[in-house]
Amino acid sequence: MLNFDYSIPTEIFFGKGQIEVLRKEIKKYGKKVLLVYGKGSIKRSGVYDQVVNILKEENIPFEELSGVEPNPTLETVKKGIKMCRENEIDFLLPVGGGSTIDCSKAIAAGYYYDGDPWDLVIGKAKVKDVLPVGVVLTIAATGSEMDATAVITNMETKQKIGLKDPKIAPKFSIMDPTYTFSVSERQTASGTADIMSHTLENYFSRTKSAYLQDKLAEGVLKTCIKYGVIAVKEPDNYEARANLMWASSLAINGLLSYGKDASWTVHPIEHELSAYYNVTHGIGLAILTPYWMEYVLNDDTLYKFVEYGINVWNIDKNEDEYNIAHRAIEKTKEYFNLLGIPSALREVGIGEENLENMAKGAVKNRGVNGKVGSFVPLAYEDILNIYKKAL
Repeated sequence: MLNFDYSIPTEIFFGKGQIEVLRKEIKKYGKKVLLVYGKGSIKRSGVYDQVVNILKEENIPFEELSGVEPNPTLETVKKGIKMCRENEIDFLLPVGGGSTIDCSKAIAAGYYYDGDPWDLVIGKAKVKDVLPVGVVLTIAATGSEMDATAVITNMETKQKIGLKDPKIAPKFSIMDPTYTFSVSERQTASGTADIMSHTLENYFSRTKSAYLQDKLAEGVLKTCIKYGVIAVKEPDNYEARANLMWASSLAINGLLSYGKDASWTVHPIEHELSAYYNVTHGIGLAILTPYWMEYVLNDDTLYKFVEYGINVWNIDKNEDEYNIAHRAIEKTKEYFNLLGIPSALREVGIGEENLENMAKGAVKNRGVNGKVGSFVPLAYEDILNIYKKAL
């Protein structure tokens, strides 16, 4: 196991009715709020009214930034920064899922930076200070409610890149599983795939001595496999929604990656899809993952796929090892199909026209020494081949 520093500073308020803690939590960090949300689902579900009523009852002034995109853009981040400066905002309250939270984190970091906030995303400038962020979560997917990353899309440059800094981690997150009851079948499926992908990125690592982290990862994967389908079919099943919501946080808050060399691969490859086509992130991940698995399966990586097949998919350990590996990959694809997710890029409107540019972008934006990932480092040609196989 590799050396690591442990810090997960976000305070979690989990369960029914936890929205009431919002009254006291905001006052710990600020006096005037920017309420950040997407395109209206929180109004239809009633969560918006609950939050606004609390703010009004507690005499907490607030402004609203609505319409955050599913892949939050640099322009929206800039708009939020301007609103915060003009209205003397000192606290950000995203109500929604990962896109809303990520947008708020980027606004929080950009508030204290005089230049283009994109400089912070690409590492041209360092985050020096941030506005505090608190979260009311309504979708189980990205885990942004408990991590220190914000993924932002620059539409002008066709780049989708993650800003990472410990200071942008939320101060607190309110996680009421009933708030996810109204999430659509498609978004529930996409969210489940996103959670599984976060877990798989950490699980498929060359670090063989992180036994505990791998067992935790297998538990998160089995949780998603059990409850993802239930949540799709029974949207108001509290047990399913609660388990998925907690899994979303544990998949990416650091517990599964501490002590491991786990430089991600599928996410950087998928980010190019979202940058060019605005594909739902979890859908893109689910399509690409089985093709990536088949591409990197070889004599050196076989052991991990065997472990995955036996411990996650309950495949008989006495079978031929390559058979176990291929069956595990096929079961992964079949499960995503069971959730209602397609198996090919063409099914979500992606053709051959941008494959080369996307492969170049993945290496340019997320590569190290011309390659992406650490389990099996992939060069431009490898990524292009995976895209072509996934068509």
